Amino acid sequence: MATLVLSAIGTAVGGPLGGAIGGLIGNALDHRLLGRKGREGPRLTELAMQTSSYGTPIPMLFGTMRVAGTVIWSTDLKEARGRSGGGKGQAATTTYSYSASFAVLLSARPIVGIGRIWADGRLVRGSAGDLKVKATLRVHTGSEDQAVDPLIASAEGTTPAYRGMAYLVWEDLPLADFGNRLPQLTVEVIADAGPAPVGAIAAWVADEVRGGGGATLDGFAASGSVGGVLEVLAQAGSGWWAPAGGALSLRDDAGAAAVLADRGVVASGLKGASRARQVAAIETVPQGVAVGHYDPARDYQAGVQRATRVGAGAGVERVEMPAAMTATAARALAEALLVQAGAARVRRTVTLGFDGMAVAPGAVVAIADEAGRWQVTETNVEAMATRLTLVPLPPAIAATGAVDGGRVAGALDAPVGATLLRVAELPVLDDTLTTAPRLTVLAAGQGAGWRSASLLWSADDGASWTPAGATAAPAVLGTVETAPRPAPACLYDTAGVLVVRLARADMMLADADDAALDRGTNLAMAGGELVQFGQAVPLGGGRWRLTRLLRGRRGTEAAAVAVGDGFALLTAESASAIELPLSALGRMVRVMASGAGDVEPAEVAVVATGASLRPPAPVQAVRRGDGGLGWTRRSRAGWTWRDGGDVPLGEEAERYRLTVTPPGGAAVQLDLDRPWLAGPLMAGTMIEVRQRGTWADSLPLVTTI
Repeated sequence: MATLVLSAIGTAVGGPLGGAIGGLIGNALDHRLLGRKGREGPRLTELAMQTSSYGTPIPMLFGTMRVAGTVIWSTDLKEARGRSGGGKGQAATTTYSYSASFAVLLSARPIVGIGRIWADGRLVRGSAGDLKVKATLRVHTGSEDQAVDPLIASAEGTTPAYRGMAYLVWEDLPLADFGNRLPQLTVEVIADAGPAPVGAIAAWVADEVRGGGGATLDGFAASGSVGGVLEVLAQAGSGWWAPAGGALSLRDDAGAAAVLADRGVVASGLKGASRARQVAAIETVPQGVAVGHYDPARDYQAGVQRATRVGAGAGVERVEMPAAMTATAARALAEALLVQAGAARVRRTVTLGFDGMAVAPGAVVAIADEAGRWQVTETNVEAMATRLTLVPLPPAIAATGAVDGGRVAGALDAPVGATLLRVAELPVLDDTLTTAPRLTVLAAGQGAGWRSASLLWSADDGASWTPAGATAAPAVLGTVETAPRPAPACLYDTAGVLVVRLARADMMLADADDAALDRGTNLAMAGGELVQFGQAVPLGGGRWRLTRLLRGRRGTEAAAVAVGDGFALLTAESASAIELPLSALGRMVRVMASGAGDVEPAEVAVVATGASLRPPAPVQAVRRGDGGLGWTRRSRAGWTWRDGGDVPLGEEAERYRLTVTPPGGAAVQLDLDRPWLAGPLMAGTMIEVRQRGTWADSLPLVTTI
């Protein structure tokens, strides 16, 4: 296989007569390090996990690579508190959110810029440079005039500018989506414009290397010893390092070959003389080669490409290539290395005269009267004779066809867009009893990449704002284009048609059968009315036709939907709540949402009417035998009605307030603790019945005797 034979380079550079001087290069390469001791080259796994350990090597990056980097500075977690609810003896709810500021060192050499950033596998910066989180990001590319980061300087006082090294700084990165800890970051780093030639990488790493050609790599991370890096680069370029004008250059089988005439073993008895040709057993040669690499087509995830041969062998040799390369290029490299390993079984010695000292290790030669081309791996001069050790150069192999490296479920890289916000005080969507006004908040974004927004609310016209955490999962939002006519809440509305236009074409609605509707599926807010739908038919352009409707759910039959009203699909995952103090009842409440794509926060104002606290209006007004009026109460805690009996009261006591207006007479208010009014009542009397709740009264049941 193609390797770097540094043991011969010292002599080769200085010439056979000046090996002591030339050996200084090989010695220097072995002792100059890129963050490690010993001749250890870069490894594929070194880029997998973000670290903060002291002494961790920082790679030199070339081309474009995805790296984890090393955390070099961070603040403590920053805690923000939000309070909601409270008042009149009610406990307030305190919420906490956390953020952090930190710096990540990326490359030990300057870079051009960065591309995408992943945090715990989630994309937080897109390929267009758009941030998908509400935070500040600064990138320091490592220029020689690089300034100190202002945030680090303000926190530490004295801090280096890290000139010549590339790093980034996150300021106030929200941590809620990452378990309130620093996430595992990986960054797409653009170190050079376009692929990087192997020779150019080597020349940057080692001053002893000249030339910048050879095979190109989409990206490369150099760490470990200089010798180890050059050895890996030689493998990547399917070549070897050879002396050239007092330096090293990457050689391959191209170019002319010097023709040698083998004179055989010298009769004087050259030390170490051996047979002219030796062939190692096939069991010493790998049966296959596996090349590990980073695949740009799979978001730089690690991939493996293998080349194998039939027959006996020494198993599969693993070659870790800390480089970004296509699956096709990795397969071609594996095949080339396997062919080279097979050819290296053969060792051929050639004995020359004194003039053979001009042939240095690394040269390509041909032997007179023999087929093939050979690489010189060792030169030995003694007793006026020169003995060269050669290995055959294999014939060129056919180009590898396109290789499929497999698919990857990449993180969505979609624009975030501005926040779309819907806020309403609705009846509670489960059977819990609230003790404070509750606003239901639903939000989404104009772009599919939108995830959440931070919430604030104000009940004093913006004089003060209270944090209220963040929105829930993105909701399906839209606008009503066609409204159905009013219909009873106790029957399926089979004639009504609700047409809505959703905010984005990728938003979807679905059908629901009767069993699913009974479980509360497809509950939507259309204006102030809660509606369920059984059938959803796409009309194109984000428009949907909703039929088989259930109207006025949870006591909202009085708020009929109208054209132009907002629409939002209500689910447990997408609806969040803001608990208000009781003092907010009857006041205008402003709610503000700020997401990653917002230039200005989205804002909605609603009046806290008590709709989340009041019981639903009574129903089924009937004349009693004594000429009076009876009715049936409903409960804000019994919508599921699983036992088929009376629903729970849900209030401190059963109480009603009636407004009785006889024909031509003045209205009279009555307070009752039972669901009927004794008679007789005059014909034409209008009666309004409200159930009195613990915190608010219901809407009226209005009937005329």
